[in-house]
Amino acid sequence: MMKTVPVNIEHHAYKVYLDKGLRFRLGELLKNSLDEQPSSIFIVTDSTVAPLYLEDVLNGLPDDLNVTTVTIDSGEQSKSFKEYEYLLTEALKAGLDRKSVLIALGGGVVGDIAGFVAATYMRGIRFIQMPTTLLAQDSSVGGKVAINHPLGKNMIGAFQQPEAVYYDIEMLATLPEKEWRSGFAEVFKHGLILNEAFYQWLNEHVQQLPIHDQYMNELLARSIAIKAEVVSKDEREQGIRAYLNLGHTLGHAIESVSGYGTLTHGEAVVIGIVFAMKISEKHYQTDLKISDFVDWVESLGYETNIPSNLDRSKLLEAMKKDKKTEAGSIRMVLLKKVGEASVEKIDEKLILSILNEQ
Repeated sequence: MMKTVPVNIEHHAYKVYLDKGLRFRLGELLKNSLDEQPSSIFIVTDSTVAPLYLEDVLNGLPDDLNVTTVTIDSGEQSKSFKEYEYLLTEALKAGLDRKSVLIALGGGVVGDIAGFVAATYMRGIRFIQMPTTLLAQDSSVGGKVAINHPLGKNMIGAFQQPEAVYYDIEMLATLPEKEWRSGFAEVFKHGLILNEAFYQWLNEHVQQLPIHDQYMNELLARSIAIKAEVVSKDEREQGIRAYLNLGHTLGHAIESVSGYGTLTHGEAVVIGIVFAMKISEKHYQTDLKISDFVDWVESLGYETNIPSNLDRSKLLEAMKKDKKTEAGSIRMVLLKKVGEASVEKIDEKLILSILNEQ
C-alpha cells in the first residue's frame, strides 16, 4: 500500500511517494503530481542503475512523450564540473525547454548533480527525484543539490526543490551491504539529532544490514517525516536544518582528504558522529554513552576510528572549509543529549587534540 509523506515548504509543497513497484507507474505518477504535464522528459541515471531499472522506468512512460536518457559513471567522482558540463550539453542537444522535466534516477550522486543541472538549466526547470538507495532517502528530500570541488564537498550548489519524490522500495533489494551502511547512517542521524524515540526504535529493531523487509516502510516513513519537518521549518539552513549535518564536518573532511569514493559518505559520517559525540561530551560536560553507540554501529559493520593514514592537520584544514565555518571559526553540530542538537563554535586546539586521539 502506497504511503505518502508531505513536504510543506513555503511556496512549494510536494509529496514523497513510498511503495513497491513505483518504477513501473511513472506516467500515472506524473499525472498525479505535476500541475502541468511535461513537454519532454530528460532522465539522468548512472552505470550501476541503468542496467537494473532504466527499462522498467521507460516502459512506465506514455509512448507519445519525448524522452532522452543520459547515463553517467556511478560514484562520487561523477559530481564534477566535467560531468556537470556534459549533462548541460546533452540537455541543450535534446532541446529541453522550460516545460521539460528532469528525472534523477539513482542514488545521492545522481540526485545531487542532476538536481544542480535542473537548478541552473534555463535558470531552473522542474525535476523529480527517483532514489534507488537508502542514502538517497535523505538527500532526495529538501532540495539541496550540488557538485564537488577538489577543495571541498558540495561547495558549488543550489536549493532546488523537486516536484515530487518517487521511492520504489523494491529497488533497495539490489544494494550491496556497503551502500546499506552508507544510507543507514543518515537514518539513525535523524534520531540522534531530533527524535530519541526513533533512535531507540532503530537500536532495538536494526541488528544487521540489510534491514529486514518488515521494518522498511516504517523506518523510511519516520526518517523522511523527520527530514521533511526540518526542511519545512528551515528550507535554506538558517537554523535547525544545520542539525542535519551532525558528523558531516569531519565526515566531509575525511572524504575530501582521502579522495572522494575511498569511503562511502555514510561510513565517513559515522566516524564524524563519534568525533562530534566526543567533542559534545567535552563541551557540555555530559555523558552520551559513546561506547554503547560504538558497539552498536560496529556490530553493523561500521568503522568508528579515523583512518590512521590521514594527516590530522590536513583534516583540520579541510574542516575549516565546511559551509558552517564563519570568519575562519569551525562550527560543529553537537549533541546536548540524544534527540537534542545544537551548533557551537569549537576551539581548534580541542578539535586537533581529539583528532590526534582517534
